[in-house]
Amino acid sequence: MILRLLFTALLLIMVGEPSVRAVEPSERLADPALEARARSLSQELRCLVCQNQSIDESNADLAHDLRVLLRQRLVAGDTDQQVLDYIVKRYGVFVLLDPPFAPETWLLWLTPPLLVLGGGGWLLLRARRRRLDPAMPDLTPEEDARAALLLGDQR
Repeated sequence: MILRLLFTALLLIMVGEPSVRAVEPSERLADPALEARARSLSQELRCLVCQNQSIDESNADLAHDLRVLLRQRLVAGDTDQQVLDYIVKRYGVFVLLDPPFAPETWLLWLTPPLLVLGGGGWLLLRARRRRLDPAMPDLTPEEDARAALLLGDQR
């Protein structure tokens, strides 16, 4: 009986978890269209505390403040792009979960491929040097006999 109850509770938690968001009821807008825009925009903005979550998913106080600010801008009549521009101007490009490819973000976008290419080039050079190195010298007859004795095989 207890096992069945625990299994049911675990199943409900697993099924209900994806729909749980950090948006509090007091933050929601009365206009469903504006609320949908706010939810969409808040999924594009990074929580500056959590950094791997959108402000839509984060429970951090700063994420709450950003959600409220975003909704205030929408109610004031800003377009989606104007809201994003305002928040980026205030908090920097890092607030975007998918920052644009621009001069200030080139390092962010180009570092991973440069590291992969650099590592691959280093491995190729290392393999080429290994090929160019002279082969190991053959064993002398005494070393060959000693190796055969140690390995237990007859050469």
